[in-house]
Amino acid sequence: MNPRFSWPDERLIKAAQDGDVTSLTTVVMESQPHVRKFAKSLCASPQDAEDAAQEALIILYRKIGTLRATGALASWMFRIVRNECLRQVRFLVHRNDEQPAEPEASAEPSAEEAVLHRLEVERIAAAVGALPRDQRQVLIMRDVQGLPGRTVALSLGLSNAAMKSRLHRARAAVRQSLEAIDQAPEQATDQAA
Repeated sequence: MNPRFSWPDERLIKAAQDGDVTSLTTVVMESQPHVRKFAKSLCASPQDAEDAAQEALIILYRKIGTLRATGALASWMFRIVRNECLRQVRFLVHRNDEQPAEPEASAEPSAEEAVLHRLEVERIAAAVGALPRDQRQVLIMRDVQGLPGRTVALSLGLSNAAMKSRLHRARAAVRQSLEAIDQAPEQATDQAA
């Protein structure tokens, strides 16, 4: 890795955890390139990546005292960025679900239905989050954000055929992931019997 962009050393992190504002500022500044790189690799769009990176750096600034091991900064920041990207996907899925398809579909769901729906959104968000970046970008832009295929292809610098191929692979991977999750409880029940 380029030494110019190395992670902060443990002494600096410890000083930041102990409340030294100068050290904390330095830790945030030295972590920023890595956090942005994580976000670009995990989020669907450059704007989402920038939002996730900013949120992760704010969390780092506010909660560095909760970091248990000073050597775990990179993995802690990766988890924060990943969670932010997943939160953005959940938000988009939830926002799209709130748009009423039919005027008479305004009946409030029961508490059980609301919990089941939230669990389903979590499962889908996790499956989408596990996709390789190129597939995740196409799937979110096309299926979650609802952008036209040509717009997605152009914004990612792909041919229409390449965009469709990635979208197909992404949808298949999400479907396979969800089916695997659905089959796991059945297999556990079969083994218990």
